[in-house]
Amino acid sequence: MMKRASRLASARHRRGSLLAGFLVFLAIAATTGWFAYSYLTNRSASISTKDLIVAEVTTAPFDHIVLEQGEIESSSNIEVTCKVESRGNGGGTPILWVIDEGTRVSAGEKLVELDASQLELTFKESRIQVITAEANVATARAMVEQATIAREEYLEGVFKTEEKAILSEKAIAEQELLQNQLALQSSERLVAKGLIKSLQLDADKYAVANAHNKLDSAEGRLQVLRDLTKRKMLVQFDSDIEAAKAKLAAVESELSEERQELADVQRQIDNCVIVAPSDGVVVHANRYSSRGGNAEFVVEAGATVRERQAIIRLPDPTRMQVKCKINESRITLISAGMPAKISVESVADLRLRGAVVKVNRYAEPSSFFSSSIKEYGTWVEIIEPPDNIRTGMTAEVQIFVEQIPDAIQIPIQGLYEHGGKMYSLVQTGPQSFETRQVSIRATNDTMACITKGLEPGETVVLNLRSYLTLMDLPELELSDNSDMREIAADRAKDAAARTASEATTPDQDAPPEAGRRPREGGRPEGGRPEGGRPQQGGGAAGPEGGRPDPATIAKMRIEQADRNGDGKLSKEEIDGVDDERRRSSISEADADGDGSVTQAELTESMRKRMSQGGGGPR
Repeated sequence: MMKRASRLASARHRRGSLLAGFLVFLAIAATTGWFAYSYLTNRSASISTKDLIVAEVTTAPFDHIVLEQGEIESSSNIEVTCKVESRGNGGGTPILWVIDEGTRVSAGEKLVELDASQLELTFKESRIQVITAEANVATARAMVEQATIAREEYLEGVFKTEEKAILSEKAIAEQELLQNQLALQSSERLVAKGLIKSLQLDADKYAVANAHNKLDSAEGRLQVLRDLTKRKMLVQFDSDIEAAKAKLAAVESELSEERQELADVQRQIDNCVIVAPSDGVVVHANRYSSRGGNAEFVVEAGATVRERQAIIRLPDPTRMQVKCKINESRITLISAGMPAKISVESVADLRLRGAVVKVNRYAEPSSFFSSSIKEYGTWVEIIEPPDNIRTGMTAEVQIFVEQIPDAIQIPIQGLYEHGGKMYSLVQTGPQSFETRQVSIRATNDTMACITKGLEPGETVVLNLRSYLTLMDLPELELSDNSDMREIAADRAKDAAARTASEATTPDQDAPPEAGRRPREGGRPEGGRPEGGRPQQGGGAAGPEGGRPDPATIAKMRIEQADRNGDGKLSKEEIDGVDDERRRSSISEADADGDGSVTQAELTESMRKRMSQGGGGPR
């Protein structure tokens, strides 16, 4: 009973202590709140309403506008280029005369005159070459005709004459043979009767043989003439004709080229006078440097132009546009089809309508002197352009990104950025203010469209930087970059694994300690220089400085080949090792003969080989 009373008394004492502590906490909190309220009240009371710049939150149409300056140009330009070809000097063609810029011209009117003096000299030389080629062609044609006539002359004249002469000789030989044969027969009869001597008979026999020889000779020469000589001469004559024709074709080709060259030079001379292809207003195709606006090429008398280089542009005044360069921070807001307002600085009170027709996907080329901020070319078509605008004029373009009919908006001075969020200071009373976080839909050069945080009719402070003490801004949260440490740790682990793998390849293994001999300069092989640091690259080196640690290498071997993660290598895993030497050394480490190798067995095997001088780890 006494113990129970004691416990009740103790419980009442604890409850009384807790209640007293809670009352003390409430008193401290009330005091702190009162002081804070007094501080804020006094701070607000010290604000002079005369120094405040305020504005009312309104509801009105809102135009999200991107404002840029650009240059007026025509979307349809007829470029008049230099058509005079470069002829090896590489210096181009000088301009002798050019029409003034801004002149309105008609089709066929003279625009530019280029220097044609060098071309005129070339024309004279080409003309001489053409005359020479024409003479060569005439000579070659005569040679062809001569060769043809020579062939006909041989067939119809020389051959037939020689053939008839041999036939005549053959006929005489046949007649003589017949006479001699008759004389021989007569002599044989007379010799038989004893009227003449045998000597006469021998003479007649000789005459018959001689007649036979003459006849055979004539027949042989006739055969050679018809079968060989005629064919040989025809081949020669045909060859002469073909050679003459080939030479004629060569000189005719040369003549054609020379005439073509002459016509080309004449065309180049004609191209030195450039006329307008259509009606238009002349614009010189001056080219300016992107490094600072200096002119790289100015169309004027004495300037040199290259082949296909633009000299004059004839813009179509009915198709005008403005080219702007929009900052990379706002280019994502722009797209083709957006409406635009255009004002021309040189023409007062001129307001034009337009629409975006093209937005470049790539930034404009920058120079060494330009900033690193990228700009993107944007073209705005002018709807119904007037006659009093010219290419090259500066224009201001307002591109309407978005148009909101009823938007809650405030001046952009009533916004303050803090921690990536926007805040406004709302005046709720003469000396009372409230800080509100707001959400912005869009902004232009003067106003901001608010979607959340403000209501129409409320009053916001514009000169916020002078009254930042009135704003209750939240504490900035530090960004969590712990994932960066994880990335660094992962990369370091991967690098260490690659280094260890490279250090344990066969050609990188260290030799045993036993039997080593120092190199010149006192550096032991595989060790460290005398008095120096240990060599780098030995990922498996032990504490002795360069000597491999068997336990470390054995652990690495097991981890590399252990596929099932059981901490030892089975026969299948050992057979899967690619290096034959390493596979053999691991197999030899099976001390108990159970077919598997543990880390302890491999460590002991490596230690024995090192101690016996049998080489380093394999």
